[in-house]
Amino acid sequence: MDIRSLTTFIQVAESGSFTKAAKKLGYSQSTVSFQIKQLETELNSRLFERINHTVMLTDNGRMLLGYANQMQKLDREMQEAMQKEQKPRGHIRLGMADSLCTSLLEADFMDFRKQYPEITLKIIAAGTEEMFRLLDHNEVDAILTLDNHIYNTDYVTAREEKVGIHFVAGARTSFAGQKQLSVQELVKLPFILTEKGMSYRRLMDERLARQSLEVRPVLEIGSADLIASLVEQGVGISFLPDYVTCRKIREGTLVYLNVQDFEIEIWKQLLYHRDKWVSGPLDSVLGYCVQREFLK
Repeated sequence: MDIRSLTTFIQVAESGSFTKAAKKLGYSQSTVSFQIKQLETELNSRLFERINHTVMLTDNGRMLLGYANQMQKLDREMQEAMQKEQKPRGHIRLGMADSLCTSLLEADFMDFRKQYPEITLKIIAAGTEEMFRLLDHNEVDAILTLDNHIYNTDYVTAREEKVGIHFVAGARTSFAGQKQLSVQELVKLPFILTEKGMSYRRLMDERLARQSLEVRPVLEIGSADLIASLVEQGVGISFLPDYVTCRKIREGTLVYLNVQDFEIEIWKQLLYHRDKWVSGPLDSVLGYCVQREFLK
């Protein structure tokens, strides 16, 4: 049912005249007559009695007038609400590598909340394979991966960048001062790593496996920041992205280990499914992720 036809019906009912209603609405009289006829056909009911120049509501017409006024009021409220709504509102679900959670949230999240108070977030820490499963089943709206470079036409890459990664050790440990380490020497050292199969840990394991080598860590734990702190204390060494260790490297409490012939390329990528509707709230969250993770 067209709201414009209901508006015309209300004007005819209130003015008691097709001519007056047409003049007030800026329509021709034939347009007003056509719209009323459409309503009567749609409702299968006579709405007006027309005797000479008098237009009177029928019983059904009076019943419709009550509903029409309510519908017009709701339409007006809806348009006013949409026009007043200046800030995005909604619930956004993000899948991401565990080590990126701190990087994304610890510094500027309060600014995000001030700018977008009506947006709520759910962060799901997961491995790359699980993130894509969630994305494919619309269980997350976007993902922030840390893995080898992913290109697939099923997904839109909102932003991407290559990320540095190094073996690191506490600055006071004996092996921190070695100018160069072979991979064979490296794997004999005590390692603290993220869980097996998780993004850059998986890539490291695969690279070592090609040389028939394997690391047996003394501790496996999900928090990259906690790993960096333990390494700083001299508990062991690790393999961590530069964004996790850069502050401690600058402060001189961690050092990069110079390892012969061992390079791994990892990428940070912000992706969403090509069939996903990018709503206002999602666009705002994507923009926040780009600002925090790619434009630093």
